[in-house]
Amino acid sequence: MNLLTPFQLGTLSVPNRVILAPLTRARAGLDNVPGELMARYYAQRASGGVLIAEATMIDPDGLTWPQQPGIHNSAQVEGWNRVVDAVHASGGRIFLQIWHPGRATHPDLNRGLQPVSSTDRPIRGDTIHTPNGKKPYSAPRRLETDEVPKYVELFRKAAENAHKAGFDGIQLHAAHGYLIDQFLRNGVNDRTDKYGGSVENRARFLFEVIDAVLTVYAPGRVGFRVSPLVEYNDMSDSEPKALIGHVAIEAERRKLGHIELRNGKWDAPEEIELARLVRANYSGALLRNGGFDREAAEQTLHDKLADAIVFGTAFLANPDLPRRLLLNAPLNEPDTATFYAHGEKGYIDYPALAI
Repeated sequence: MNLLTPFQLGTLSVPNRVILAPLTRARAGLDNVPGELMARYYAQRASGGVLIAEATMIDPDGLTWPQQPGIHNSAQVEGWNRVVDAVHASGGRIFLQIWHPGRATHPDLNRGLQPVSSTDRPIRGDTIHTPNGKKPYSAPRRLETDEVPKYVELFRKAAENAHKAGFDGIQLHAAHGYLIDQFLRNGVNDRTDKYGGSVENRARFLFEVIDAVLTVYAPGRVGFRVSPLVEYNDMSDSEPKALIGHVAIEAERRKLGHIELRNGKWDAPEEIELARLVRANYSGALLRNGGFDREAAEQTLHDKLADAIVFGTAFLANPDLPRRLLLNAPLNEPDTATFYAHGEKGYIDYPALAI
């Protein structure tokens, strides 16, 4: 079974190709510090090839939902260290996904501060939960050119803190309409400075962040997630193939450990075309994420259109997912009502198979 064979994720030897997706679970404390509950959750899933921990705040003014974890202060570093130690004690490997929401937040969540972005246009057609109820997204403040290095430094410092916490590697969240993606895609990025216009300019922020993170972690322990076809958070791009081709070439030049393609439907022709583009330009690990079941995952690995498959809700509801896939055993059904419920239910109480 291809899914359960070892592979090389950059410089990390990985025992199987079943990867835990970075899933927002909202189980940190109100101070955004990971606690014992999170340590148990990740340790339960340590049989995955690699766990990619959930999107984690690099900026104290980058809150998007209550009880999301951060990595910007010493208490959070200590909390994550307990999580990492629990995963390592259970035989696992864990990366941290670091992010900034950009315009995908609201002043009511962040001391009244206006969100920042590549643009001054708000997210259209959706609302956000705030302490004062659901509200439309507010207009962000367009970052000045000379402000961008401040946000590069926030990512570098987050990587430094992740290293202190013991994480095996870093994934940059450059997908789903958050800050890096707001620079990458031309449906949002309307800048006229060195961070706007051409694909090369729009990807500049991503690779400035990557180069900063590479002062902390070796290239083989760093990767990023992109979603050029995902429309979530009012996103679009007119030239996804050009974008993917460019970021794959730049990732190859830096010898990065992985690229995760996060799209909606694994067998859509346009998604397969993007996977082939990555393959043609990049020799590191290609991770795919988007609606995979056991058979689809096996077929994709057989066709060499991925090196590993990233599972979200299936791994959420099945802490022993690699074993269930090996045995072709029934899967627990995820309880969507508890995805962000702030407690043990629907988090650490999904049963494993009986021995």
